[in-house]
Amino acid sequence: MEPVARKIFKGVLLLEMAGVAGAYLLYYKMDTSQDFRHTMNMRLPSILELYYKSNEWAGVSEAREKDRRKWLNNKN
Repeated sequence: MEPVARKIFKGVLLLEMAGVAGAYLLYYKMDTSQDFRHTMNMRLPSILELYYKSNEWAGVSEAREKDRRKWLNNKN
């Protein structure tokens, strides 16, 4: 490969690795913190919906119901 193409390839590879790491960190934070999920519900509900859908696809469906129950109890 030419040096320029090699640098571009390395840059794209690093960007992809950073994107995967960022997605994992976001998922981990949402998975471990119900308060963070509430913040995501207020700011970016589509991202939270994606989190719920991925958990339901994996067979873990209680997170959405736990969150709804807690958030409804906090409003009352």
